[in-house]
Amino acid sequence: MSAVAAGAGLDLVDIGANLAHDSFHADFEAMLERARAAGVTQIVVTGSSLASAEQALLLAQRHPGRLYATAGLHPHHAAEWSDALGARLRALAAAPELVSMGECGLDYFRNFATHDEQRRAFAAQLALAIELRKPLFLHQRDAHADFLAMLKAHRAELGDVVVHCFTDTREALNDYLALDCHIGITGWICDERRGAHLLEAVRDIPDARLLIETDAPYLLPRNAPKHLTRDLHRRNEPAFLPWVLEAVARARGQTPAEVAQHSTANARRFFGLPEPPRH
Repeated sequence: MSAVAAGAGLDLVDIGANLAHDSFHADFEAMLERARAAGVTQIVVTGSSLASAEQALLLAQRHPGRLYATAGLHPHHAAEWSDALGARLRALAAAPELVSMGECGLDYFRNFATHDEQRRAFAAQLALAIELRKPLFLHQRDAHADFLAMLKAHRAELGDVVVHCFTDTREALNDYLALDCHIGITGWICDERRGAHLLEAVRDIPDARLLIETDAPYLLPRNAPKHLTRDLHRRNEPAFLPWVLEAVARARGQTPAEVAQHSTANARRFFGLPEPPRH
């Protein structure tokens, strides 16, 4: 079984799960129970559009102490940015369950929005995070140079920052660490076909900057047993976070307990989370 006996005794925080995704509608409560049984005690629900941010906040309010939310506009949706949308994100941020701005950043891999549109929306959200004094949940893919330049220009004014779902090069990782960023590692590290480079890069992350996440329903860990995943039609969910934990620990030469302790403490400090309810 492994993955720390499938969660026995773990206390993990999944810092990025897209639980507003419609694939979770049919079995939401059962999915949360599977996460709890796997030792995932708290989950930060990603808001990557206005609709998903509103839904993420609603889910957090329905599950106090266990779910929290972010609010941002993913670069795929950057063409939708407007002052009115920014005002709505600002309003959502007033809720105590809204613990971070983002997901925002740059994505030149898909280019669902133009580079100019992406940079405009990213700049506006950097300013919003500075104004609201909120942590920032960031996305970057195939856009490192522009992303780094924009982040560096504002880093001194920003609070805590996490580059989530990190999949880039070791050099890019160290650029972000030099800016005192946290780094979010997903099941990409469990995929020997495309994530092998992370097995070395992840060793560079200081204990105090390491965070782990599922990015559910995406990036199902390839090391998760097939009997646990076959009925989910390849959908990832927070219950599989222990398999990310196990891969990260092995790559770093640490025990899963050590990585769990550091990543959970980091997540609670980063997002300002209390200890979870024990019932």
